[in-house]
Amino acid sequence: MSSRWFPPPARPRPVADGIRARSRRGAIAQTWWSERFIGVLESLGVGARLQRGKTYARKGQVMDLTIEPGAVTARVQGTRAKPYRVRIGVTPFDKTAWSRVTEALASDAWYIAKLLAGEMPDDIEEVFTAVGLSLFPASSAQLSLDCTCPDWSVPCKHLVAVFYLLAESFDEDPFGILAWRGRDRDDLLETLAALRSGTHPADRQAETEAVVPLADCLGSFYAPQGEMPSGVPVAAPSDALLDQVPPIGVTIRGVDLHELLRAAYLRLGQVE
Repeated sequence: MSSRWFPPPARPRPVADGIRARSRRGAIAQTWWSERFIGVLESLGVGARLQRGKTYARKGQVMDLTIEPGAVTARVQGTRAKPYRVRIGVTPFDKTAWSRVTEALASDAWYIAKLLAGEMPDDIEEVFTAVGLSLFPASSAQLSLDCTCPDWSVPCKHLVAVFYLLAESFDEDPFGILAWRGRDRDDLLETLAALRSGTHPADRQAETEAVVPLADCLGSFYAPQGEMPSGVPVAAPSDALLDQVPPIGVTIRGVDLHELLRAAYLRLGQVE
C-alpha cells in the first residue's frame, strides 16, 4: 500500500453573481441548434474536463459572457484570485456571404415567419449549405480557443464551462448564433423584410433622411402646394334637390308631397 499523500484538489473561489446554468443535471442543451453546438465540443474528446466544465457552469463560476461577431468572450473564476479570460473565436461571414444567405431566406416565407417568431427553422442549416457556408463550426479546426489559465489542455474546464453556457444562451435566443457569425437580429430581420417588399434598406434610409421635420417647414406647411383649378359653378334649378330625394309615399289630398313642395322651391328660386 502506497504511503504517498496527495493534497485534495483545489476548489474554485466562489462567485456571488455568476452566470449559472439553468440545467441542474443531465444534458444542458435543450434545442437542436444548441445540441449541434455541444456536439462540436464533445467531438474534441476532452474526457473528464467535460464534467468539470459542466460543474463550473452550474456553480456560477462564469462571471460574464459576451457574444460579438467572430468572438465569444468571458471571465471565469478559478482557484486564483484573478479570473481567467476566455475567448471562443469563429470566422464571421462577410457581407457577400450574408447577402447570399438573406436572399435565400427571403425567397421562402416559411423562414421569415419562423425567424420573426424568434425560432430557428429546423432546416436553416440547409440554407447555409446551399450557398456554400456552414452555420455551425464543423470541427475544432474552425474554432480559436484561448484561456489565460496555466492548464496546457485545450479546451480546459474554463473553456468548457463557457461552451455550455453559450449553448444555453442559444437555447434562449437562437439569434445569438447568427450574431456570432456576424449578423444581429434587428439587421437580419430588417434586411429580410426589405427583400420581401422589394425595398433595399439603403433606399429606406434615403427616404427617411429626405423627410423634412415639421418644425423646419411651419412657414410653408399650410400654404397651397399648387394652383387650384378655377371652375365656374353650374347653375342648377332650385327644385333639383327634390329629384334626388327618394319617394316617401306621402300624399296630401291626392297630390304627391314632392310635387307640392316643388312649387314652393321654384318660388323661392325666383326671390332675389
